[in-house]
Amino acid sequence: MFATLMNWMKANQILPRISDTERQALEAGTVWIDGEFFRGNPDFNKMLQDPYSALSEEEQAFLDGPVETLLKMIDPYTISRTRRVPDEVVDFIKREGFMSFLIPREYGGKAFSTLAISTILAKIGAVNATVGTLVVIPNSLGAAELIKHYGTQTQKDGYLPKLASGEYVPCFGLTEPTAGSDAASIKAEGEVFKDGDTIKIRLNFRKRYITLAPIANLATIACALHDPDNLLGKGEDIGITCVLVERGTPGFESGDHHLPIGDPFYNGPLIGKDVVVPADNIIGGPEKAGQGWRMLMEQLAGGRAVSLPAGAVGGARMLSAVTGPYSMVRQQFGIPIGRMEGIEDKVGKIAALTYMMEGARVHACSAVDAGEQPPVVSAVLKAYTTELTRQLSIDGMDVFAGAGVMQGPNNIVGGGYTSAPVGVTVEGANIMTRTLIIFGQGATRCHPYALKVVNAVEQDDAGAFRDNLVGWIKHFVLGIGRALTRSVTRGWTVSVPDVHPETRRYYRRLGWSASRFALLTDLAMFAIGGKLKARGALTGRYADALAWMVLATGALRRFEAEGARREDLPLVHYSVNFALAQVQQAFEGIIANFDGVLGSLMRGLAAWWVRINPVGRLPNDTMAHKAALTIQADGEQYRRLHAGVFMPDAAQPGAGRLLQTFRLLGEAQPVLNKLAVAQRQRKLPRGSAETVVDEAVKLNLISREEADRVTAAHAARLNAIEVDVFTPAQYFDEDKGTDGIYFGAPPNSEAEDQPQRRAA
Repeated sequence: MFATLMNWMKANQILPRISDTERQALEAGTVWIDGEFFRGNPDFNKMLQDPYSALSEEEQAFLDGPVETLLKMIDPYTISRTRRVPDEVVDFIKREGFMSFLIPREYGGKAFSTLAISTILAKIGAVNATVGTLVVIPNSLGAAELIKHYGTQTQKDGYLPKLASGEYVPCFGLTEPTAGSDAASIKAEGEVFKDGDTIKIRLNFRKRYITLAPIANLATIACALHDPDNLLGKGEDIGITCVLVERGTPGFESGDHHLPIGDPFYNGPLIGKDVVVPADNIIGGPEKAGQGWRMLMEQLAGGRAVSLPAGAVGGARMLSAVTGPYSMVRQQFGIPIGRMEGIEDKVGKIAALTYMMEGARVHACSAVDAGEQPPVVSAVLKAYTTELTRQLSIDGMDVFAGAGVMQGPNNIVGGGYTSAPVGVTVEGANIMTRTLIIFGQGATRCHPYALKVVNAVEQDDAGAFRDNLVGWIKHFVLGIGRALTRSVTRGWTVSVPDVHPETRRYYRRLGWSASRFALLTDLAMFAIGGKLKARGALTGRYADALAWMVLATGALRRFEAEGARREDLPLVHYSVNFALAQVQQAFEGIIANFDGVLGSLMRGLAAWWVRINPVGRLPNDTMAHKAALTIQADGEQYRRLHAGVFMPDAAQPGAGRLLQTFRLLGEAQPVLNKLAVAQRQRKLPRGSAETVVDEAVKLNLISREEADRVTAAHAARLNAIEVDVFTPAQYFDEDKGTDGIYFGAPPNSEAEDQPQRRAA
């Protein structure tokens, strides 16, 4: 009976067909907390035992030393105008080992942890992405990582020391005009031939969007390798292969630039016309020919959780570090704009969702360091942190308003806003990642039975098919009961770990959400089957539900790992409620978009029940207010939340002068409170604080020293809210540089509170 059923399922394509490239992707890496959610009954005690690591002393010293020194050398505005990274910056990066983080020590590398690499990339990228890519690319998917894991000993000995020292600057050539998201269909060709006694490869390719291509002198080219004479003994069509090509090789063209939006990082095309290299240039040597796709999938399994999420979360943390202060420095209608509920709502959102993303980043990187290689969670981190940071950058622009719109050295948030599409697009566009990878790969790989059933059908193994299908049916029936019970009890039957009393409700709701998610997953796989891959809009909603459960887990894991600090509860409340509201929205969208008889049934009673019994609702105004307060005062919590974010010197334009003003206002706040009380008691006339300080001194309500604090804070506030002004010569000729830029009203203007002219 089971053999007949198996053949019928195969004939009618009930189960998805898996290509060779898909199978290599499915078999790469490991299943981590994503499997807990697909199972429908997450073990939160086990999840809370997952590592949530800290940097080693050596790694922290590097972050506090060379990284700080590097960032102080950078002038982001000049780099954006000239589109050049100064030679002294590049030399420092090479000399201090910034290109060697993942290279073993025996080859001159630093062998830093994944968490350290991510943390360093986050700190640098938030200041300047152009400089950041000089560190990102050598420490992500490319020559060093591939040679480290798959290279021959000769390749390791020859290339890794030079990559560690920066003598070789690498780039990775994968994307082509006709092969972007569908990278497995690359047209780049390599043909194996014999030249005397030496086996060689003739390459022809045209790559684009390759970061560092204009300055790289070592390219890894992914190509479809053909061997018409079977010289390598692997047949005629060998498959995707990674081949090393050095600059200067005849026929290899590089050096031209694309011009990316936002920060103008080095990016351009690579062109090869009859480029001939030895077969030994295949990463791993000739015996690894045809294994390029497997190499890429194995390294991306955990690697997607590193560079792009680091850039996104680093940008969000910098945004949080300046938006809270700006909302208190900038005043309108006699009060800081951060005390207005419209502004407060955006500040609270930035603070809380940044807290959540940072928790998810550290949680995932810690898992990779512990041996996990979770492709689904990595894809979640890449897609959702980059998209969420793009949304938060819009919120930040709204808070800064004109100060975010007017460009110049003092614009703090404009660069992140314009650069946000880069993270969303590269290393797998988010649309593809959301609609194809996260659930398309996750539903098969992370489900407790799906892949086993598919494998049994493909292998014509009736016994394995019977055992796993019966197991799947039992899982489905138990899932129905579990989902109904948790829905009726609103999660009270979920096993909750011993955590802070105010967060217990969130574990119940996540457990309830997981049971609903698992049931809906089984329904989709039974009802839609092999056609599910074509239903991208539907699978994207499943991806949303999974992703927001993963992100909420990151916030909760961070809260526990950092000692369950009560003052951080506003960030947990806002972020987890926000995440659960997105899960609820995803469930409603899933139920509304099933087809056929099942769809009709679900759009009736099931849709009604899910709407009136939601797993989550958006945060309310009180939550937003309390979350905003966490980053609107210069105290221990603000500094702790932004530890590791680069804080420029007070003399620096933009963030430097803003944060100095924020500190001065913090020091003056007790005095401002005294003045406000005196005004309410009618001991002082009404008016702004700086206009009544002299009277307050005369009445002995405050000391002269206290009055000076208020005066200094006021002067700093006026300076901090100014934007850049350019002379006509500077405005129309970008080659003029930044000398002579003045802030605020032009010289000789009669504008009130005109700041002193000074160079940027």
